[in-house]
Amino acid sequence: MTTTTMREKLITYLSDADESKVNALYTLLEKDIEDVDDTLTLTEEHYTILREERGAYLKGEGTSYTAEESIQIAKGERDIDV
Repeated sequence: MTTTTMREKLITYLSDADESKVNALYTLLEKDIEDVDDTLTLTEEHYTILREERGAYLKGEGTSYTAEESIQIAKGERDIDV
């Protein structure tokens, strides 16, 4: 899986993840997030993709994963359902 695909899946997941999971992930990455140069900006095309992915998810067309499944995917122990 490409890094771009991983980023897209993470963004889609985080848009609807429950608060505890977002807090846990933020805590894990907080130092890296604070050290990031703030010059990164999303283009309108990025936002369009995010809206489309979220819309598909809300219609039940997207695929979501439990925390355990996400870890298995990250470790390469499970394939992503496409």
